[in-house]
Amino acid sequence: MVGDIINLTDEYRQTAGNIVEPLLDEIKETNGIFNISVAGESGAGKSITAAAIAEQLENNGIKVKIFQQDDYFRLPPLSNDQERRKNIARVGTNEVNLSLLDQHLTEAKQGKEIIEKPLTIYAENKITTEVFDMTGIKVCIAEGTYTSLLKNVDRLIFIDRNYKDTYKDRHKRGRDASDPFIEKVLEIEHSIIHKHKALADIIIDKSFNVHFIK
Repeated sequence: MVGDIINLTDEYRQTAGNIVEPLLDEIKETNGIFNISVAGESGAGKSITAAAIAEQLENNGIKVKIFQQDDYFRLPPLSNDQERRKNIARVGTNEVNLSLLDQHLTEAKQGKEIIEKPLTIYAENKITTEVFDMTGIKVCIAEGTYTSLLKNVDRLIFIDRNYKDTYKDRHKRGRDASDPFIEKVLEIEHSIIHKHKALADIIIDKSFNVHFIK
């Protein structure tokens, strides 16, 4: 999504290294593309973690594409917020075209060289398209709140920090102003997302320690 600011820190790089090193042989031995998802609640550090993993992989000569769930929302950000305020029951997985994201990950595995995907421009409240050239790509990373639900993923990473743990980080990003409605949205999302921890192969805990579950 255009508008995201990613500031990699040593803490995220170390966490990413603790994920990538044990996976390198598995990735290299996989025929075709290896898909990874990074899921968790708002402000948990999904985008930064995905970027840090991509950096570690590329340092090992492995080319990566990152697919952001934010690009797959059915409505652009401001419009989606307005619809939520009309009916808060809209909040949930149906707001996102997960089937399209799954389709693109499947096409990547099938060797499709060009993937045309949505692109959200946050500041303009607009969804357009962009083209991913998949030539030479070995790993796709899908990051976003609900990406644990994607079907065509080889490894699922879950960041175990809830919306209360991430309060300061969310407000540093400047996208979640102090708003009781937003907190209610995050509470609803939490009720959905916390169950997805059980789906994970790899869990990053609140202290950024990495635990391989499967």
